[in-house]
Amino acid sequence: MSRKVATSKQKEIVDLTDEINQHLGEAGFKNGLCHVFALHTTCAITTADLDPGTDLDMLDAFEAIIPKLKYRHPHNPEHVPDHIMSTIIGPGVIVPVTDGELRLGTWQRVILVELDGPRKRDIEITLVKA
Repeated sequence: MSRKVATSKQKEIVDLTDEINQHLGEAGFKNGLCHVFALHTTCAITTADLDPGTDLDMLDAFEAIIPKLKYRHPHNPEHVPDHIMSTIIGPGVIVPVTDGELRLGTWQRVILVELDGPRKRDIEITLVKA
């Protein structure tokens, strides 16, 4: 199933957990695996603790990881760091589903990391029965 996620800032973290759990309920999906995948190269999908301020800490850390180089990307060298960070974080996650809900740790949330927004992002959710 495809979903659109609208981001509102150049760099931000969007919590997808509740929307995915709602989708699981609508689909009547009880047990198995949920694969969440971003169909883009300047955003990423992962899990995180979202205590207040953690999203900004993560974005600052991501920016600090990528070196300031003279990039050669012909389309737009300005967003090469976004492509690199998207690759490092990864385009998707697989999360177990138990009794119709994502089986996450106490503080875990499934998030989209926007690196080159604001945009409307296409997310693919694939369910695999156990």
